[in-house]
Amino acid sequence: MTSSARIPITSSELGNLWMTYQEKTMIMRFLEYFLEHADNEGTKNLLQQYYERAGKSVEVVTSIFQEEGAVIPNGFTDEDVNKGVPKLFNFMYDLMYLHMMAKIDTNLYALYSTMSYRQDIRQFYKRLTAEAQETYDQTTQSLLEAGVLSRPPYVSMPKEVKYVNDKKYMTGINWFSNERSLNTIEISLIHHAIETNLTGMQLMIGFAQVANNQQVREHFIKGMELSKKVETSLGEFLRQDFIEPPATYAGKATDSTVAPFSDKIMLYITSLLTTFGLGSNALGGAFSLRTDLPSKMILLSKDILDFAKQGGKLMLKNGWMEEPPMIENRNDLTKR
Repeated sequence: MTSSARIPITSSELGNLWMTYQEKTMIMRFLEYFLEHADNEGTKNLLQQYYERAGKSVEVVTSIFQEEGAVIPNGFTDEDVNKGVPKLFNFMYDLMYLHMMAKIDTNLYALYSTMSYRQDIRQFYKRLTAEAQETYDQTTQSLLEAGVLSRPPYVSMPKEVKYVNDKKYMTGINWFSNERSLNTIEISLIHHAIETNLTGMQLMIGFAQVANNQQVREHFIKGMELSKKVETSLGEFLRQDFIEPPATYAGKATDSTVAPFSDKIMLYITSLLTTFGLGSNALGGAFSLRTDLPSKMILLSKDILDFAKQGGKLMLKNGWMEEPPMIENRNDLTKR
């Protein structure tokens, strides 16, 4: 710990460290389950590496909280994972899961780094970002070599610089006229959204099969349907340009109906993925100059937001939502 450790942590650093503790303890529980069922030595090594790094990160956050006199969050514990139950996901889903989480962590910790002011915390998030990027690189290569990951479509290379001089460039598909095709920026954002959604869809299918609480199970069924809607809606934009959306033969849910995880942790990761789904849709809408694509993403975002709210209500109802640190309530403190 550097001399900057004597400087108190700010509210944003406290909140981000608290969120990091929640997310890392969640990942550790999922990796414990995947490690139990891992049947590929290379995959097992990757899972073990990320598991150990997550454990060290939890220790760092715990140490900072102890030095600051802050209570250690509950996060997720051994009670949230059930050992010795049948496999819920088949061939290579463990690697697909880690690939998805590495994507999320790369974005999450890069953001937290820009919201940190104390030197040791900036260095902490710099390390977490680098670890997530390394894991993304490793999992991407492994999935590509196994033929599980679909590359985005190839296009002809541009031969000259062009500027837009047609107002129709910003219009969408019109079946009665020859409107422009998708540009490569739009294709990349659609491909990314569908690729991540495919992994999340299988997660929802598995969760729907094993959830113990009936309302929670119904929520995951809605998640299945929403994932399918996102995939088909965005995939249609690619199909209109004669491009097949990304797909994979691996990582499907098995027929098990025995829960390897608590309903609490399954709702938490669903909420996390939903949040990033909203972010991806906002990014896709912002970088598209076709009116139809942002319009579709806005409609999908409304459905995703409604789904997120339902999940939050379920967590509150069951007492599973741990409260983040709060700022002092001056109104209450000044009452006599």
